[in-house]
Amino acid sequence: MSGNLPVQSVTADYAQRVADDLAANRSEQERVRSELARLQDELVRLEDSEQVLTKMQEGLGGTPKKQGAKQRKGSKGAVVPAARGSNSKTAAGKSAAAGRKASKKTVSPKKAGEPTWLELTTAYLGGQSEPRSAAEVAASLSEAHPERAAQVTVVRNTLELGVAQGLLERSKQGRSVFYSLTSPASAPSGS
Repeated sequence: MSGNLPVQSVTADYAQRVADDLAANRSEQERVRSELARLQDELVRLEDSEQVLTKMQEGLGGTPKKQGAKQRKGSKGAVVPAARGSNSKTAAGKSAAAGRKASKKTVSPKKAGEPTWLELTTAYLGGQSEPRSAAEVAASLSEAHPERAAQVTVVRNTLELGVAQGLLERSKQGRSVFYSLTSPASAPSGS
């Protein structure tokens, strides 16, 4: 009987190691699934931002849409499928699809003949006696143009573009940033 004792002990040790390894494997799978879901959500947000920025660039007369489409087409191959056999698969897929649908509703494309965001913001700031924050400009543009969704980030980017082009001035008061039209004397000639 003493010959069987070490065999049973070794078998029990291996069985315990296998059980521990299996538990560790399952735990690591769950960690990777949650990280994958987080990265997929982040990718959806980045793709949505890219669409908004591309439309802004087109509206401002930037580079044609072809360049952005090529970049998006290349990134499609990098999308990682959701993990197999997991309930997180359907949850991640639904939240990603919901994020894409929601972003398409908030972006209203500029129709032919409509002024660009830069034209709208400079016209609004031209009628103001004091500098305005991006949030104030976005709220006023939303009121004045309800058919166009004026997101604060879009307006802020447009205001920064105006600053870069020398059409607008940026001033800071503490942590707040305010924008105003440049004075005629400091406006660049040739724009």
